[in-house]
Amino acid sequence: MKRFASSVGMTPKTAYQQLVDVVNGPVMFPGDPGYEAECRTQNLLTPLRPAIAVGAVDVSDVRAAVRYANVNKMAVAIRGGGHMQPNSAEGAMLITLDRMAGVTVDAERRTARVTGGIRWQEVVDATAKEGLAPMAGSSLTVGAIGYVLGGGQGPILGRPYGYASDHVSSFDIVTADGALHTVSDHNEPDLFAALRGGKGNFGVVTAMEIGLFPVSTVFGGSIYFPGHATADVLRTWRDFSATLPEQATTSVAVQWLPPVEELPEPLRGAHVVNVRFAYLGEPATGAELLAPIRAAAPALIDTVAEVPYVVAATLHNDPVAPMPYHDRSLGLSGLPDAALAKLIELTGPDTTIPLPSVELRALGGAMDRPPATPDAVPSRGLAFQMFAFAVGVDLDEQDRYLNRLITAMLPWADPKHRRMLNFLSTEEATDPESLAEVYGREIYDRLRAVKRRVDPDIMFRMNHTIR
Repeated sequence: MKRFASSVGMTPKTAYQQLVDVVNGPVMFPGDPGYEAECRTQNLLTPLRPAIAVGAVDVSDVRAAVRYANVNKMAVAIRGGGHMQPNSAEGAMLITLDRMAGVTVDAERRTARVTGGIRWQEVVDATAKEGLAPMAGSSLTVGAIGYVLGGGQGPILGRPYGYASDHVSSFDIVTADGALHTVSDHNEPDLFAALRGGKGNFGVVTAMEIGLFPVSTVFGGSIYFPGHATADVLRTWRDFSATLPEQATTSVAVQWLPPVEELPEPLRGAHVVNVRFAYLGEPATGAELLAPIRAAAPALIDTVAEVPYVVAATLHNDPVAPMPYHDRSLGLSGLPDAALAKLIELTGPDTTIPLPSVELRALGGAMDRPPATPDAVPSRGLAFQMFAFAVGVDLDEQDRYLNRLITAMLPWADPKHRRMLNFLSTEEATDPESLAEVYGREIYDRLRAVKRRVDPDIMFRMNHTIR
């Protein structure tokens, strides 16, 4: 095993050479060819600027990079899908996992082993060939491992089966000392529990084994209504979502869509209300369940039908290309009439400063039930997750409206401060007190105890950091 000397007193290039000698993947400094691409994120407003970027091609690269950072007292940042990067990683070591991306499906066991920075799209495509489905998120460009480390709410399989992290059987993780562990509930239960919800606080997760579901088709899709029907659709959706069986999942988004040719004419540049729906069952039953929504107002477009899972998995139509954006989130305990009235006021046809999307996800179902083994997901029992974002380079006006929206909805926020972890923005819960509120004191104290054991020097601190 390579033993690194401290770089104190060395020139940056000499210290850099120590890594180059033992790492198979590229090692880059600022200004080097490929550095900018290596440090890219999905949000163009949160670029990474590490002192050194290591493009790991295997686990030995990850271990060498972590040992080097340990010897040289450097923080370590990790980029998989790059959707959540709270810290710019200046002065830190960045380890990227794209070159390690892979998926192996065991159809007989209904499991998949996923590695590195693989995105959900690749996992969905691989499992669909076997008539199986993973609990992917609403965006298929998200890294599968990072998503599961935050719990992971599926817009199709969440209410029927719970959080994605409920269906992990093991993780491979490189901890701050450079050691590789295969962690499960059987051999390291405390660390296993912390990883399922604790995000990237405990090391570099290089692989995981996840359960798959015998789902090949879904009755699902989107119904777009004109913006002038915002009040009618939101009220109907609130009542409709409360009646659904666990096999059905729904969300609604008030959107101001861009005037781009990729969109069909009725949606191009339009203010719309987009109801998403997915049902695991007979299409005829799904259509009966959906009837109140279809009757809420005349639709611009209705795409709900029986479709392959690989098609249904894109029902949110999340942006694929990187873009500049700010986002905010809020967990809601309910949507009483006063809350709906305020939301309609701020997103309806009289809105003067439109945001690209203001979304509500109806939770519940299996996501309310405790997992078979302990974890660190704090949002069980939460009724709704609210998520809104602003897009562009000059966002001052949109940001003010975004903050106004979140502030206006605070009276109906969850009293326990629960929110889904994967919806935290780069500016939310960045200090120990507010992060402890999100987790709740009992979970947070458990996470602190594990952090103290596996990362006592807080090497992994470029995220929503447990301290």
